[in-house]
Amino acid sequence: MAALDDPGLARLMWTHFEPVHAVTYFHPRARAAYEAVGLRGYWRGYFAGRAAPLGPVAAPLVVAAFYSFAPAMVARALPSVWRLASPEEALRARLTGAVQALAEFTYELPEAHLVEAAGLLEEAAGRVETAGRVLGAANAALPRGEYPLARLWQAATTLREHRGDGHVAALVTTGLDPVEVVAWRCRVDQSREFHQSARGWTDEEWAAAEERLVEKGWLTADRAPTEHGTEAFRAVEEATDRAALGPWRVLGAERTARVRELLEPIADRARTIIPPQSPIGLPAQRTAARGAATPAR
Repeated sequence: MAALDDPGLARLMWTHFEPVHAVTYFHPRARAAYEAVGLRGYWRGYFAGRAAPLGPVAAPLVVAAFYSFAPAMVARALPSVWRLASPEEALRARLTGAVQALAEFTYELPEAHLVEAAGLLEEAAGRVETAGRVLGAANAALPRGEYPLARLWQAATTLREHRGDGHVAALVTTGLDPVEVVAWRCRVDQSREFHQSARGWTDEEWAAAEERLVEKGWLTADRAPTEHGTEAFRAVEEATDRAALGPWRVLGAERTARVRELLEPIADRARTIIPPQSPIGLPAQRTAARGAATPAR
């Protein structure tokens, strides 16, 4: 495994805790839990569940924190979702659905395995630096789960949002706006057909973003990624990884390796429900962690 000062370690650990978190987006039990509290439709559950740690917030804060969504898309969900379910109800639904989903992937594992995994991942999540990390801080402040799977999922979620906050901070330094970032990635290794609609950008906004990317030197005139853009985004990924190393340095090499070992069977099963076109980018990230040169997120 990579050394504690190697940014690749943070990326490798992300490939193990991200699938644990991601069941909340892709498992039918998670969807059913949101629907049970009145959050019908995928995006109502998504925005309410992910934003709930922040309280009954309006669209502008979520646009800023989630980063890649079109403001108009966020405004269709917020603040109206809070008339359907309070943040407290959304949080309970989020955790209930995630635990039920993880139970399907872990029923063959000994309880001692889950208890140890939850304890170590909780310790890592408890050591995140939250300054400047809104979603990471909000999740870190939530009450401790009562059962091992609840604790495991919440720890994975805190680590995930902590890393995501760092990724957004790195993206801001590029001088690109959110639609430009999404449009550029879709010229590299992602699908415009999927991501444009999933993030709510119009054809006009997308075309204007690509024009700006050409002007800024990230795309060529025929819309191919430039060397400048490729290197600049690689620097973003490296900065993201460096900023996410803290919890693993604190945990130490031996216990970090143990976390990876314990999460492996859970992550492998959870990963099977994540669609290949998902904006999470996990399959490519997994390949990158094993030595390929393809940056992904």
